Amino acid sequence: MLRAPRAVPAWLAHPFRWQRLPVPWAAVARGALCAGPLLGAGIATGHPAPGVLAGLGSMLAGVNDRPGTRRTGIVHIGLPALASALGMLIGASLQAADAGWWLLPALFAVGFVSGAGSVAGPVRSNAGMQMLATTVLGAGMPLPGAPWAKALYVLAGCLWLLLLRLVLRPPRPAGGALSGERAAVATVFDALADALSAVGGPGAEPARRRLTAALDRADEAVRLRLLTSRLLRRSARTEELLLTERFAAATALCEASVALLWEARPLPSRVAESPRRFADALRTGRSPGRLSAPETSTAARGAFDQALLDAAVAFARREPEPPGAEPAPSPSGRPAWTARPEALVRGALGVVGGRTRRGRGLFGPAGRDYGLRVAVCIAASVAVALLLRADHWYWLPATVTFLVKPDLGPLFSRTVNRFAGTVAGVLVFAGAGLLLTGTWWPALMAGAGGALLPFATRHFALQTVAITLMVLSFVYVSGDPQVAAERIVDTSIACGIVLVVGHLPRLADPRRRVGHRVTSALRSTEQFLRHVLEAEPGADPTRRLALRRAAYRALGEARAAAETAAAELLAARDRNPDWLTVVTAAERIVDAATACAVRLDHGAHRPSRAEAEGLCQALAAMADALEDPRRRPEPGPSTPDLPPVPDCATLTDVAVELERIRGYAGTG
Repeated sequence: MLRAPRAVPAWLAHPFRWQRLPVPWAAVARGALCAGPLLGAGIATGHPAPGVLAGLGSMLAGVNDRPGTRRTGIVHIGLPALASALGMLIGASLQAADAGWWLLPALFAVGFVSGAGSVAGPVRSNAGMQMLATTVLGAGMPLPGAPWAKALYVLAGCLWLLLLRLVLRPPRPAGGALSGERAAVATVFDALADALSAVGGPGAEPARRRLTAALDRADEAVRLRLLTSRLLRRSARTEELLLTERFAAATALCEASVALLWEARPLPSRVAESPRRFADALRTGRSPGRLSAPETSTAARGAFDQALLDAAVAFARREPEPPGAEPAPSPSGRPAWTARPEALVRGALGVVGGRTRRGRGLFGPAGRDYGLRVAVCIAASVAVALLLRADHWYWLPATVTFLVKPDLGPLFSRTVNRFAGTVAGVLVFAGAGLLLTGTWWPALMAGAGGALLPFATRHFALQTVAITLMVLSFVYVSGDPQVAAERIVDTSIACGIVLVVGHLPRLADPRRRVGHRVTSALRSTEQFLRHVLEAEPGADPTRRLALRRAAYRALGEARAAAETAAAELLAARDRNPDWLTVVTAAERIVDAATACAVRLDHGAHRPSRAEAEGLCQALAAMADALEDPRRRPEPGPSTPDLPPVPDCATLTDVAVELERIRGYAGTG
């Protein structure tokens, strides 16, 4: 009798995952014009050191050159650029002071700050990683110059790529200066259409998650646009206010659509066509045309049709409401979501205080654990490197820097891909050295690596190949041509250090690395649910939207951390909660609460204070149990709809309460 083949473990399959993304041709062009030309300019002028440092800065900025609007690009590239310059200043100062073994405590401290920054979001996490990398390279690479001059060269290289980002971009579609923001909001309508098409099918929940991600990106783009206006001390322009109103209309449509997803009743195909018409209108500047006819068969469908009418009014309007004027009622009679764009954006700025940020500080429990993991790995790699080759010790800890960050992916997967990518990059660089002659070929290789870098975001091994080509070019020009074989050996040692130190019990415990994000998501969910159940009728919907966005954003972060933990190589996996199941349960509670809010807006019976408090307390108890296992309550009755989670018995209580809220959502 043949047995069915066992599934490949997630930790073993993850290194082979490849992301399917469009080719960012504009970013490829920017990459080709960055590190290579800067390095070539240094060679041509007889000052290779400034060319190496500027090329290094442009390479690090290129890692952060991701799709988005110009303003998001300034934030995503600019903040890590400042951190890179600061790291180079610190590292070059250590080199100038001939720190010797004092490098250990100094880099331990920088590594701790870098690792602790991982809890503060992806931009600050990248800034911390690049600060650590430039500190190591500044302390180890034998380049002449004062520390402040080296830092300025690195910053100049980053700013060169940022300048290219502002100049070299795809042709601007209809929409003028707001084309990037319009495209981001149009993507929300496209994702909304996909979610409506998936209602009642197995792809409904993934479609809702993609819709949430699109809302996050559009929210960031719109907020940064209005923030720029405030920093420049000018009033928002007409087109900015109109776009904000249309984004508010998209947000209201998304809330009604979540209620439709919760009802799980398949919709006619014509319903999904209306959001697509809005997306086309944003991209082309034309009218959206005819929309789907209303059909008030359920509360959720009625809310969707009303939100659709409000959106049509927002797209028909050519002048925004005056900022200080009393908002006119919408034709549908529901709250005028689109008449308060500035208030909506203020709410979206994250005016959600209290416990949603609990444990997220740099020196909170999670920050300390993240920082300790990075600091110990860096210190161990520096010690080994100084013992092996004190003259060229920097490659080993620099490799560790790009491996050990706990928020960048599973450790085993990154280690395998880093080694494979380094070997491939070294072989390509060595082959180029045999085939090419003269002094210019390292600049050509740096340019090729820079052009490959934006495309290489599909896979970490390919990204490593691009970075290896550029770094070897920098090292070759700086006066160390015989480095290829040493780099493979150093990378092997670094991978071994990361696998050993990074999997120490305390440093690799997902309960501490993932639990804080799940706990934060549950507390955000509780805040949103409490507001839905306890808000007075007719209350301003702005705060409800802000709380729901904060809950979904926190849940997205928690899901990403849980998926990373599920692909880690951990012997103690079975002793940890099933994080993905916990996050899925919380997502369904937010979906149910959204459906409940829509139903309450349409006159449904409001739950009593005791019922609302009981549900919120159940969520709070669930978060408390994850934060501190000693506070776990006794298990409650199970439910067939949501499976119980090991070491998290409170989930069963929440699942029972979820069945109660379904009655208020119209599905019980």
